[in-house]
Parts: sequence; C-alpha cells; structure tokens
Amino acid sequence: MDNSAARPVIFDLDGTLVDSEPLYWEAARGVLAAHGAGEFTWEEHARFIGISTVETMAALRREYGLDAPVEQLVAEKDRAYLELATRSARVFPAMLGLVERLDAAGHPLAVASGSSRKAVEAVLGATGLHALLPVRVSAEEVARGKPEPDVFLEAARLVGADPACCVVVEDAAPGVEAARRAGMRCVAVPYVRPADGDADFAAAGLLFAGGQEEFDADRAYAWITRAAGTGRGGCPDGAR
Repeated sequence: MDNSAARPVIFDLDGTLVDSEPLYWEAARGVLAAHGAGEFTWEEHARFIGISTVETMAALRREYGLDAPVEQLVAEKDRAYLELATRSARVFPAMLGLVERLDAAGHPLAVASGSSRKAVEAVLGATGLHALLPVRVSAEEVARGKPEPDVFLEAARLVGADPACCVVVEDAAPGVEAARRAGMRCVAVPYVRPADGDADFAAAGLLFAGGQEEFDADRAYAWITRAAGTGRGGCPDGAR
C-alpha cells in the first residue's frame, strides 16, 4: 500500500481511547485516604482531567497539606491505578473502530499521554490496543506536560512527521491547547461536556460537544482524511 498521503494521528489515552477517568479517581481517593486527607469528590477530580499524574498529585499535596513527597504519592497512585486498570479498563467502541480503520488505511498512529509509561503500557496491553498503537509517549519522557505541546511534538518526531501534518484526538481542554501549540489539527471528544459558550475547545477543528455519546467515527475519519494528494514532506495538501 502506498501510504505516503496517510496523515499521522496521535491519540490521547485516558478519557479518549479508554474510559479510565473513574479508575484514576478511585486510585487518587485511595491514596488521599491513606494519607489522612478528606473526601475527594468526582467534581474535584474533574479539575485534573487532561493534566499529568505528577502535576495532579503535586497540586493535591499542596491542597491537602500532605507530608509525603510528590514522588511517593505518584508511585502509590500508579500502583493503585494499575491494579484497577488491568481488570477494568474499557475501550470506547466507536473510538476503537476509528483506530482500526486508520490502521487498515496505513496511517501512522501514536499515543501521547499524561500518564506514566507503566500505566500507558498496562492499559494498552489490557485492552488489546497495544498492537494498533506502536508509538507511545508518556509524560515521563518530556520536560513539560499538557497544555504544553511536548508530548505531541515528541510523538510527531517518533513517527517521522512534520507536526503540521499530524492530527490529534483529545478529550480534555489542556490537550486541545497542547495540540494548538504544537501546530496540529485536533478532533475533540470532551470527557466532561463543556458548558454552553465554553471556549476551552474552541481551538479544535472538529468538536463532538456531546462527548463519546455523540462521537461519530465515520465523520471523524472523513475529517482526518479529507485532503487529497501530498504536499512537501509527505504532508497532505490542505493540512493547514
């Protein structure tokens, strides 16, 4: 197959490919409870959707006045999450359909996540996505987490693509902003539905405001692949 025109697609993992946010919430609740913190609600967790585990635990350490080092809290949360994820991680069916279709068409595919490398590998292995998404970048492998563009730029480098040729699929506002800063087009499928007039997802080229319930894999595939032919460096014409 001549896939020179196949646009690289970079997926966020948690909340985009896999319904893992409830598992991260449960893991954080357990860690905070073990350190004597008060109740950690879903609403409090939702503030950190799209933010790396390190940044999340650093913020919670400050807010709850915990004595344990950030590194310890991150390690404890990762252990708790891995136990949950290997048993319970679930792929969003329509998103799996999109990944399989892009893979069959020869698109280079990658994951760029704010989670740890161990968490990324465990979830991909447990859900069967491992073989479909051969390129992976975790927050541990870059200097800055989302909304900075580092994970997406590193993923583009690993697939050998100009960032302007790549498309990002994201569920959270920090990830959409990271894609914008990376110079990449973005499909946004919000995990938490934005309020009317909310501009957090304004930079997305294609927005499914109703989240996974509204997500249409055929429409997303058509939007990703709509440009015909190739331009400089194998980038499809009309990428920008």
